[in-house]
Amino acid sequence: MADAAVGKDKCGEQRLVSLPLSRIRVIMKSSPEVSSINQEALVLTAKATELFVRYLATCSYRHGSGKAKKALTYSDLASTAEDSETLQFLADILPKKILASKYLKMLKEKREEEEDNEDDGSDLGEALA
Repeated sequence: MADAAVGKDKCGEQRLVSLPLSRIRVIMKSSPEVSSINQEALVLTAKATELFVRYLATCSYRHGSGKAKKALTYSDLASTAEDSETLQFLADILPKKILASKYLKMLKEKREEEEDNEDDGSDLGEALA
């Protein structure tokens, strides 16, 4: 079944999935909750992954800025993950790219905010004492 499960094979016959099943098996086995993997479950997981990647790419292409250039960009993927309610779980995995200088500025502002909050908290404690 492994030969039949895996685009086009050596004989030119169409395969059910394009992703390498051995890699998917390794990823699945990396979970401590998985002891054995049925071949059918492996093929279904590979097919579901392919369909999900196709859905993500299609949505990102339709709503992205790369459509004019006929290209799909990382920023299109990140915007789709952030804007789509169903793909929101990917927002941490596909963060929007920002310049290092902007990131450092954000960190500095966050630290200043935290310091201000700590100062406010200590004043409150002194006022209560």
